[in-house]
Amino acid sequence: MFPTPIERCSPLTRGLYKAGLPLALVVWLLPILAVATTSIRGAGDMAAGNYWGLPTEWQLLENYTAVFRDTPIARYILNSLLVAIPTVAGAIALSCLAGFALGVYRFKANLAVFFLFVGGNFIPFQILMVPVRDLSLRLGLYDSIGALVLFHIAFQTGFCTFFMRNFIRDLPHELIEAARIEGASEWQIFWKVVLPLVRPALAALSVLIFTFIWNDYFWATVLIQGDHAMPVTGGLKSLNGQWVAQWHLVSAGSIIAALPPVAIFFLMQKQFIAGLTLGATKG
Repeated sequence: MFPTPIERCSPLTRGLYKAGLPLALVVWLLPILAVATTSIRGAGDMAAGNYWGLPTEWQLLENYTAVFRDTPIARYILNSLLVAIPTVAGAIALSCLAGFALGVYRFKANLAVFFLFVGGNFIPFQILMVPVRDLSLRLGLYDSIGALVLFHIAFQTGFCTFFMRNFIRDLPHELIEAARIEGASEWQIFWKVVLPLVRPALAALSVLIFTFIWNDYFWATVLIQGDHAMPVTGGLKSLNGQWVAQWHLVSAGSIIAALPPVAIFFLMQKQFIAGLTLGATKG
């Protein structure tokens, strides 16, 4: 059912693994290295077709300064934070409540409700583009940060509920029964018993959802038009000039846009790994 640990594989398999892993890493890192190198090139290199060679002029400080000086990327980053942070808080809060109800209580429609949450994750976003846009227009939310926050919360809650329900369901039911015997209310059980036990799962889920929302491009371009509410992923396209493609600035902006989720992952790496591996060693 699970892959065989590499230490138990044959010598040939271990050799192929050791040879293939660095190759796969290089192939995976190649686009990132290309973007990073382009971000420190001068405009002359791009005009001359020097895409993969060493830069003839190094403009690290100039390019990254120009991104903040000549483009509204600072506003785009702020918009992304205004979208991602409330979305993570809202989706986590709703999914914890729903996961608690589905994981602790046993009622006839439990599986049906759970399948509704799971089934929503399999609907392609492209199918929902027109009705969601029309709904945002009817509600007066189109081209606003509030529209992105509400719709991201709605779409992410299904996955988050699936995630949290499974973690809560694996908790020892005796702890909940003991709390009830002691006279604790259902809210106290949720707040003081369940939530402290699923903190690693909450940390892992928060990192995942923040990354999903921060990297979203589809809904950023469907529901937003103006720079006043455009997240950084949708705003990167505006870093190109009207007549000249400024790929060195676009690349610099892309590197800047990638830093917040990377920083959050490394800051919460321990909690993230603990949340994903929680319960992995249970017999």
